[in-house]
Amino acid sequence: MRVFLAGVTGAIGKRLAPLLVSAGHHVTGMTRSAARADEIAQMGAEPVVADALDRAAVMEAMMTSQPDVVVHQLTALVKMRDLKHFDEEFALTNRLRTEGTQYLLAAAKASGAVRFVAQSYAGWPNSRTGGRIKSEEDPLDPAPPKTMKRTLDSIRQLEQMVTSAAALTGVVLRYGSFYGPGTSLGPGGYFTELVKRRQMPIVGEGTGVWSFLHIDDAANATRLAIEDSGPGVYNIVDDEPAEVSQWLPYLAEALGAKPPRRIPAWLGRIAIGDAGLSIMNQVRGSSNAKAKAVLGFRPLYPSWREGFRGSEDNPALRPAAARRAS
Repeated sequence: MRVFLAGVTGAIGKRLAPLLVSAGHHVTGMTRSAARADEIAQMGAEPVVADALDRAAVMEAMMTSQPDVVVHQLTALVKMRDLKHFDEEFALTNRLRTEGTQYLLAAAKASGAVRFVAQSYAGWPNSRTGGRIKSEEDPLDPAPPKTMKRTLDSIRQLEQMVTSAAALTGVVLRYGSFYGPGTSLGPGGYFTELVKRRQMPIVGEGTGVWSFLHIDDAANATRLAIEDSGPGVYNIVDDEPAEVSQWLPYLAEALGAKPPRRIPAWLGRIAIGDAGLSIMNQVRGSSNAKAKAVLGFRPLYPSWREGFRGSEDNPALRPAAARRAS
């Protein structure tokens, strides 16, 4: 198949493009920087230069490449730091989820593509009431913290546009929280370094439930969705949702760091605001049952427990089996 990959130089794109090429697909990778064309070519993909927020440029790129499948992996979260001002940090990503999705969908239809696969998120958008684990049938949060509302609105808009797109099989992948190479919870990543320096405390009781996903599992699930999937929304997460109070100390131990500090909720609110408090104490995890049943998704890292042990390029932190093999 001919695959048009928007966001080819992002964390997923860098893993996905070579995977698709090795499976025999022709990949066109879109970048807004001509300086990254060689990097894309080294992945085995054909580079095309276009700004995702320039409708005419996106249309021209798509009409030239004539893809069968369009994959939307565009975000702008490399420098995400400030939970207290959540919507402001996500402002550009929200434009990519709204305007960018509109332009990609219009170009996909005009160029004759038959499938459209887009990135969403399985985590804090879930409703914070009821059970600790949510499926795709459960509603998203009807009343998120005020500082997260615009971001959740953009996610809703993306999902609605993709799943209702005429003449396209629209697939939305709600990925769990990424870890692994090229992510903020990977070797040298921003949050990895915070944990090492004991600068990522547990705020309040740490009862928020997170669902994780290794970046290679994200790429493989996306390949499955590209090659053969029905329309709709799929949670792409590992098998073990876990409370912050469980996974954060485990990650610190895996990294050889001291246990995370604990601070009361009232004090944490000063630094991370209501959005951060919600993420630490109220969010719900997600089920991957649908992705397993429909896509045939089987994570290489079924649990963050084994994945975190390999999250650093350090023999002492590799999974036991890898240590025995080395």
